[in-house]
Amino acid sequence: MTAPVPLQLFHRIADRPSAQARLYVVDHALEDRVVFRNVAFEEAERDWRRLGGHTTPALWDGARLHQGAQAVVARLQAVVNLGRDDT
Repeated sequence: MTAPVPLQLFHRIADRPSAQARLYVVDHALEDRVVFRNVAFEEAERDWRRLGGHTTPALWDGARLHQGAQAVVARLQAVVNLGRDDT
């Protein structure tokens, strides 16, 4: 059985909604499941844009890019509550 692909959290350090998403990850001990990708770095921004990114935070789950703090936290809640990666 293969390990689940980590979720990717595209964020900006000084962005308050991004901080909410990062805090949710830490508060719910999801650091082993979520990779933080700061869009201030060219590679992260390029990947975020390629996936259709226009708002931070954004969470890529391997199939869909969830954008905005509310959508990101809702997706992360599904991981916490259901203990799985699909919604």
